[in-house]
Amino acid sequence: MKTLPIKTITLLQDFRNNWLKKKFAAQEQKILLAVSGGVDSMVMAHLFLSNNISFGIAHCNFQLRGIEADLDESLVHDWALRHNTSFHHVRFDTKKKTAEWKKGVQETARILRYEWLDMICREHGYSYLATAHHANDNVETLMMNLFKGTGISGLHGIREKNEHIIRPMLWAQKEEILAYAAEHNIPYRNDASNSTDVYQRNAIRNRIIPAIQEYFPGVVSNLNDSIARFAQVETLYRKTIEQERKKLSEKRGRDIYIPIRKLKKREAIETICYELFTPFGFTAAQVPHIMQLMDAESGRYISSDTHRVIRNRDFLVITTVPAASTDTILIEAAPCEIETGRAHFSFAIEDKPAQAPTDPHIACLDLKNIEFPLILRKWRIGDYFYPLGMGMKKKKVSRYLINEKVPLHEKEHVWVLESKKRILWLCGMRPDERFKIKGSTEQVLLCRIKTIAE
Repeated sequence: MKTLPIKTITLLQDFRNNWLKKKFAAQEQKILLAVSGGVDSMVMAHLFLSNNISFGIAHCNFQLRGIEADLDESLVHDWALRHNTSFHHVRFDTKKKTAEWKKGVQETARILRYEWLDMICREHGYSYLATAHHANDNVETLMMNLFKGTGISGLHGIREKNEHIIRPMLWAQKEEILAYAAEHNIPYRNDASNSTDVYQRNAIRNRIIPAIQEYFPGVVSNLNDSIARFAQVETLYRKTIEQERKKLSEKRGRDIYIPIRKLKKREAIETICYELFTPFGFTAAQVPHIMQLMDAESGRYISSDTHRVIRNRDFLVITTVPAASTDTILIEAAPCEIETGRAHFSFAIEDKPAQAPTDPHIACLDLKNIEFPLILRKWRIGDYFYPLGMGMKKKKVSRYLINEKVPLHEKEHVWVLESKKRILWLCGMRPDERFKIKGSTEQVLLCRIKTIAE
């Protein structure tokens, strides 16, 4: 296998130049270094020390490798003590947490590690947390993202600065780090698990990248250059996508309406659909099916765990999946107020008004024909009522909603008010003829519904 040229003499200067150029932190700010005891993080600690940057050391012992993990902890502790550096350490019962959380070992360890490191930063006044990710890690991340199909968001690799986390060695290659450690007699320990292919990243590191380097010796350097360009391309891409989102999305209450004709005229329509719908839990595999909805009949839909995309006439409508909730509410007496999540109801007994309201969100019902308790519930198949103004003509609620062109996703949130199994009011739409105000009416049940804004 061909090796890359080593430039250990310039590594220290390159670190200093990159630190000043990227302005990772002000001179007075303290940095917490996550140090495992491996060569990468031990070299990072040496570089910070050699550049007189204010720092402390943090070490996590996950107790997964027995005496080997304890020796890692001792090495890091001894180094910090020898260089008069603050040392923070913790031991986790990772196996126990893995069983409790029902997650993989690596994911559990990552969560434990970053939660603890964040706590140390807050409690001890560290401005940033530094990790020893380097150029080879960046290439491995890029490959994993490409193989998983994460899209353009996976091409920027590891970010040098992400909020309070910094990676000041991301430009350095592994060969340089190893040579620097040898030249400066920096102690470190090898994690034997890194040489196995149990984890995907290890397989990429140990097998795939070396195979590629046989034919492309400069692959790590070249791909890191490409990653930097991809990050800039992504910035332009995000701006364009946001412009398209604004042109194509119309917020109506809690729902988002996307005009089909406009969407069909867009170039790169698959990419636009991917960006429009994946934020709502839809997968890349569902995008072709969502596109088929544009030519489907009205009422067809596709669901994610949290949302639906519904074909509703000239629109694709993104709406939330109705959460499981109480669909029946008993009203013992009036006045009272009720919230159902999407709507606020109020009921009161008042004297007969001079004129019946025309607003469909308000109903005045003849009180003498009403018996408490009332029931407020979601409409059901088979429900019927006598819509006001239709001459006592019986009509199924389902047919009424169709005639009124109520979209499928809105039908799921329609309520009815009933007394003794008779519907008084199709809420927000129309009262029942049997309970309308008459000349003999003295008092009314005044009902109101108001949609709760997101």
